This record gives sequence, structure tokens and C-alpha cells, in this order.
Amino acid sequence: MEVDQAVDIVRESLKVMLLLSSPILGAALVIGLVVSIFQAVTQIQEPTLSFVPKIIGMGIITILVTPWGATILIEFSRRLFSGVG
Repeated sequence: MEVDQAVDIVRESLKVMLLLSSPILGAALVIGLVVSIFQAVTQIQEPTLSFVPKIIGMGIITILVTPWGATILIEFSRRLFSGVG
């Protein structure tokens, strides 16, 4: 394996990782923003109020995007093991 091939594999791995994690992180960002606005409007400063909705939302998004993520990961694994760049 040449250095260029190793760099390409690392680059593709990072792209796949970002692609798979973006829906979950995006959901956490949106839910956190909504909860923060709600806390600012109602002046409720309960720390657990921000964690519980994020955990529930991220769990739901994870369940919903698992088939899509598995397809992406399987395709990446096929390309990696077959040696096709």
C-alpha cells in the first residue's frame, strides 16, 4: 500500500464518518436551540431540561437513519475491501 492510497482511505473514512454523524448532531443542535429559546422565554433554568429532549431526539433520529447509515457503511466497506477507490 502506497502513501497516497492510505491518505485516500483516511480521507474517505472521515467523509463517511461526517456523513453518518451529521443527522444525529444536527438533531441535537436543533433540539438544543429550541430548548434554549424555551428556557430563555420562560426563565426556567433547569439543567436537566436541555439533556432529556436531546437524548430522546437523538435516539429517535438514530433509529430513523440506521438503514440509510448501514447502506452507506456497507458500500464503503465493499469499496475498501475490494480495493476500488
